[in-house]
Amino acid sequence: MRFRNLVATAAIAAALAGCTNETLDSVNLSSVKNKTEYQLSSKMTAKMRELGMQKTSPIALRIFKEEGTLEVWKANAANRFQLLKSYKICAWSGKLGPKVKEGDRQAPEGFYPLFPHQMNPNSNYYLAINTGFPNTYDKANGRSGTHLMIHGACSSSGCYSMTDEQIIEIFALARDAFRGGQQSVQLQAFPFRMTAENMARHRDNPNIEFWKMLKAGYDQFEVTKRPPDVNVCERKYVFNQQSDSTFNPTGQCPAMSTPPALQVAMTNFEKDYQRNYDKALKKYEGMVWYEPSEAERKAIVADQRKGRELAYAPTGNSLDAGKLMKVSDLEKQLADQKAAEEAKQAALIQKEALEKATRGGASVPVPQASPIERPVLQAAVQTPPARKSFWNLFSASEPEAATPAPAAQAPAPQAAAPAAQQPAANQQPAAADQKQTGMPAESNAQVAAAPAENPQAATEQPAAEQPKKRPFWKIWGN
Repeated sequence: MRFRNLVATAAIAAALAGCTNETLDSVNLSSVKNKTEYQLSSKMTAKMRELGMQKTSPIALRIFKEEGTLEVWKANAANRFQLLKSYKICAWSGKLGPKVKEGDRQAPEGFYPLFPHQMNPNSNYYLAINTGFPNTYDKANGRSGTHLMIHGACSSSGCYSMTDEQIIEIFALARDAFRGGQQSVQLQAFPFRMTAENMARHRDNPNIEFWKMLKAGYDQFEVTKRPPDVNVCERKYVFNQQSDSTFNPTGQCPAMSTPPALQVAMTNFEKDYQRNYDKALKKYEGMVWYEPSEAERKAIVADQRKGRELAYAPTGNSLDAGKLMKVSDLEKQLADQKAAEEAKQAALIQKEALEKATRGGASVPVPQASPIERPVLQAAVQTPPARKSFWNLFSASEPEAATPAPAAQAPAPQAAAPAAQQPAANQQPAAADQKQTGMPAESNAQVAAAPAENPQAATEQPAAEQPKKRPFWKIWGN
């Protein structure tokens, strides 16, 4: 009976919700003396009265990454949840898809119970509510991560970050609900609104099977307008299932059943959904959705940072930065991106290897010696100029004696043949030279090239023409 009444009033609840996305008055933080005891504005409380809500009635939070929206739903007098206010998420990191491990910069997706002890009034990010990641499902699937929050300061690394003006309202709404007796606030974090068209648009995403599982809980909330009962078995979510046994997150699911009224309502819902999904498949035939990176989302909203602190880092939404593309065009784009990333990584590895090799100067690479032998160049031996004779010192008319050229440079007489043309008998082997002089043949060659130092050796060289000497008696003659 409870579910029959629940389904019957679902349409009425949706109609009563009306247009609730309008912006209510913004909070003036300069006038707030105690942020944890901030009282909601008169316009907000008036909106609650209009929708039949009490100040302390239960709330639920819903997040849609793709459009960057956080919604606050609140129970009315009939205990049906209606949308009270939508907030534009200032920053969320990563891409669409669940958080899997610590450090992946992904923001969580799934169903998370928020308890009073998860409220942090002393956060470094103004105010914060811990999402409770990893939840039972995450733990059963080996997912890890810590300190995943909904907080202020508009800066995210795996969190859902709001502005300080937004988080102070969300914090106050949760605080009042807990004071009214609500034991836990359900956070439903989705990649996008799980309509037939959106599911068809993202049908090729590798996370599609996980999203289909979340969609069961999404659909039941859409039909009943009440947060579903959530359990985990066989490492998967199950919603609004009745059983006499307990649910083991990693064990086999027990015998369970769906309440009849809910079963009927969901059967009709599924028929409409399948019809719309088939229609959407035709619309997106041959097309695929390009999911933008965080950097591409940031580029769209870069102007929002102007004039603000560096910590203020809005990331935008995927709808503005993403696009539909032909399958062939997307494949080419992804291939180009992969090639660019591989080149970047290769350059980084090469840089790190060079830095490691040259760290401290101890292992600086030294050029290797050339394996090709080079001839040794020897300096030419210069012959000192000849000294003037005593008699030439007083001669003014006679020219100085010509300096004899080195023996190696003097022209050989025509009668003497070059060394290469001498008869074999006149040549002595290098071994004989070495025996006679006690020096290597190479040293003998150098000695032979030098001018002779004794008269006998000098006579063996072609003598330069000597100037004629004047008789003694002609020194003073004309």
